[in-house]
Amino acid sequence: MGSVKDFKIIEDPTPDKLGKGRFIYSDRYSVFDWGEMPDLIDNKGAATALLGAYFFEKLEEMGIPTHYEGLVEGRKVKRLSEISNSSDVMEVKLLRIIKPLLEGNHYDYSIYYNELGCFLIPLEIIYRNYLPPGSSVFRRLERGELKPQDLGLDKPPEPNQKLEEPLLDVSTKLEITDRYIPWEEAQEISGLDDQEVERLKEIATTVNDLITKEYAAIGLVNEDGKIEAGFDQHRRIMLVDVLGTLDECRFTYEGLPVSKEILRIYYRNTPWYSAVEEAKEKDRQNWKEICTLEPEELPYQLKKMVSQVYCACTNEITGEEWFKGLPPLKEIMGNIKEFLKV
Repeated sequence: MGSVKDFKIIEDPTPDKLGKGRFIYSDRYSVFDWGEMPDLIDNKGAATALLGAYFFEKLEEMGIPTHYEGLVEGRKVKRLSEISNSSDVMEVKLLRIIKPLLEGNHYDYSIYYNELGCFLIPLEIIYRNYLPPGSSVFRRLERGELKPQDLGLDKPPEPNQKLEEPLLDVSTKLEITDRYIPWEEAQEISGLDDQEVERLKEIATTVNDLITKEYAAIGLVNEDGKIEAGFDQHRRIMLVDVLGTLDECRFTYEGLPVSKEILRIYYRNTPWYSAVEEAKEKDRQNWKEICTLEPEELPYQLKKMVSQVYCACTNEITGEEWFKGLPPLKEIMGNIKEFLKV
């Protein structure tokens, strides 16, 4: 069980056979690494599952393999066009998760070098179209880990700057604290050949282009997002987890973040957030145990509007009215802007 979705294994994967499992998308949410927050966002789970299914099916039509099998309605696994009501359960093919060995302060990835298929690639690929103020890129530039030239720029970027060409970043996926790494190191630790690295980059670019186009059609800007991938039994790269949803990407409407980032904006002005920051300053490992306050419940009006955002996005992207009686997304975002006074 995760902080926002549950997971059920139906059949374990093996080195030469994919397994089977189900994601159960919940109405829970998490901010600032707290874990489950006190409120549930109505219909968030179903809206996320439907949107994830929509993008997986689009990508499969474009010839990109995914681990998606379908949504569960009753006892049957169906494609999006076959279900009659919203579903929060997605059936997927399962891959093995092979964790690198931690030896002192160093991870040994040699376990990957003789593996052929049916496993998760231990990388996360991040695509960036804009650099919002909170982007890790600015911290990495300050530390000298990146140079403006790495971003295709001749001088340091400004917050909210649009990149002329999308940046494809890569990080580790299975370490205790994941790290951004150069593509050369990513290739080495995961045992990929040159063609597989290029294919990963091609897939990430295709995903980014698709999501950008789909969300632009409903008035949202796709600032950044991520993909995860693995190998099937024939060592073909396949997309896994979920993508294109409000929890996986950073979208904005007229500069206002869309999705649970709205809730981060609200909580930053509460005593609980100050207590979280103070606890993290004292102890980065055990901060939650020493935090002096619990998060307060959301105002009813804000919780309702965030639920509407998730549902309206799913309706408008898919072109189906899964959730009835909603105002247009642009109207909901205007109401949220007024509520937050931003």
